Amino acid sequence: MTTPSDTSPTRHAQLAWQDGQPLSLAFGDVYFSRDAGLDETRHVFIQHNQLAERFAALPGHGQFTIAETGFGTGLNFLCAWQCFEQCAPADARLHFVSAEKYPLTPTDLSRALALWPELTAQSSQLLRQYDALTPGWHRLLLADGRVSLTLMIGDVLEVLPLLDARVDAWFLDGFAPSKNPDMWQPPLFDQMARLSAPHATFATFTSAGAVRRGLAEAGFEVKKAPGHGQKRHICHGRLNAAPAAPWQPPWFDRPPQRWRERSAIVVGGGMAGASTAYSLARRGWQVTLIERMPQLASAASGNPQGVLYTKLSPHLTPLSRLVLSGYAYSLRALHTLLPGEERSWQACGVLQLAYEDKQEEKQQALAALGLPESVMRRLDRAQASELAGVALPSGGLFFPQGGWVHPPALVARLTQHPNITLRTNHTVLQLDYSPEQQSWLASDESGPLALASVVVLAGAAETAQFDSTSHLPLKKIRGQVTSIAATADSARLATVLCGEGYISPARDGRHCLGATFKFDSDDLAVSEGEHRENLQMLAELAPALHGSLTGGDAASAGLDGRAAFRCTSPDYLPLIGPVVTRRDFADRYRELAKDATLRPEQPCPWVEGLYVNTAHGSRGLITAPLSGEILAALLEGEPAPLPADLMQAVHPSRFLLRDLIRHKLNPDAR
Repeated sequence: MTTPSDTSPTRHAQLAWQDGQPLSLAFGDVYFSRDAGLDETRHVFIQHNQLAERFAALPGHGQFTIAETGFGTGLNFLCAWQCFEQCAPADARLHFVSAEKYPLTPTDLSRALALWPELTAQSSQLLRQYDALTPGWHRLLLADGRVSLTLMIGDVLEVLPLLDARVDAWFLDGFAPSKNPDMWQPPLFDQMARLSAPHATFATFTSAGAVRRGLAEAGFEVKKAPGHGQKRHICHGRLNAAPAAPWQPPWFDRPPQRWRERSAIVVGGGMAGASTAYSLARRGWQVTLIERMPQLASAASGNPQGVLYTKLSPHLTPLSRLVLSGYAYSLRALHTLLPGEERSWQACGVLQLAYEDKQEEKQQALAALGLPESVMRRLDRAQASELAGVALPSGGLFFPQGGWVHPPALVARLTQHPNITLRTNHTVLQLDYSPEQQSWLASDESGPLALASVVVLAGAAETAQFDSTSHLPLKKIRGQVTSIAATADSARLATVLCGEGYISPARDGRHCLGATFKFDSDDLAVSEGEHRENLQMLAELAPALHGSLTGGDAASAGLDGRAAFRCTSPDYLPLIGPVVTRRDFADRYRELAKDATLRPEQPCPWVEGLYVNTAHGSRGLITAPLSGEILAALLEGEPAPLPADLMQAVHPSRFLLRDLIRHKLNPDAR
């Protein structure tokens, strides 16, 4: 399912500034009270949701979720965050989910928040991560991960139906009903009721009769209270009777949280495994990360330079939407984890050249998406050549935020958390689950390696080597990169160039280029033939650069390189989530093979405490960091960082479901 907000370009808010305060030109309304916006926010949303008291009452490792119907300047979020830090236990977590159809530009947001110096401790952190927002959902981690902000860019009536969360308190905000009548409708109140935890509260600055009646009809108890300043009344209340939950596909449900303690075994020390371990460790989990090689990031995550860029479709397919959310998350992570480490990564920009007519047509369509120029812009040949620092045969799309990353450096940083224990040079050969102890035991040929409540398999194609995961349709694709010494001319290359392959600016005096795709090879020996393929790719992409590197003689160019296997799935989307028992799945839902429109109620036969995170293919730098947040959200019962249709698009059960419906899965097979 693709919603209009997923396929429309982001339109940033158009503001007028009156007496130093922002006014929305689209709605003709102010973002906050001219007299005392901060006091009004605290009066309406903080006080009348009883947040100080509820934060203080949270248990150890407790969490609290607030959802908001209009992010605006972020004032409400910052006030809630400040109150949380003042009142909540030190190990509690706050999740704030907010919809925004017209997000402010970074410049306007900075100007608006400058009005509230007492929130500087919070606003400065937000501004460091807030950028021009692309369509889709964006997960920001603040306060060293203690506070998460999920911004859903789009119309609130389109994004809330895709939200998977249990909301404890609602900030029913947005421009006044008289200015923004399309929002204040029964579908909004119905979604609030659907998403609410038992006894969830709400507060709003308006006491309009239609709003009060709509909330009451949706199941909320509604009360009026004195307003702030010149406003006579506000309204607030709590959910009285939760509506009957709509049917949800049980194979995409979250497994019950039955883990006894926050402990996990993560198998695989590449980007996916490191990201999983990091996201769990930040939430207080004790993680044992097991890698079969002597060092982390020794397989596909071990290349000297990986490219951080968004290869998009003009139609914003599920893969493109996942890439946009993952790209933004990875950039924020890199700026936070590896600030100023130029040997580890550089945001030098990525230039995707229009190397053939079909690419030119595709790039024209992509440009029509209207993404912000700080995210993507088109360049002609002269502009591209000047920006890249080398002569180029064509123009293309420039992604100024992108660049190259040394993946082993990022993996090393992710795994430095004190809650992570590393076990390298160990191959997990056996996984055994004990229902009595509610724990998994991982063993190698020498005996037990680790004991934990949860196992996450993140070992690329090796994920399918266990009985419980042998049904996963994973495939290996060999790829080889070539390393070549920089010359005086090639050292001028200032940005990553991409086409059929890529070449990066020099790191430690060498360029990295590639990579080949070999679908039928199990050999990881470096091939001279594939070096020639990579150089031929470069010759077609940037002939002048190729000449400056080889002098016309590739044989004497001093080539080096490495090969590894990418792991992909049939639809080229990753597999992130819980694992089911194949045989029981086929038996329980066998009627779907006769009628795919049926809505079975039987719970899914999950393998207790077993999850996978794999098949990131050549996009691991884009999708793997966010995948850790996806798994942590599933395990902790947090709001999902992606809309429901994308969470389903990466769910491991999708292939069993397809095979069952297409009569490719025999329920009676043993």
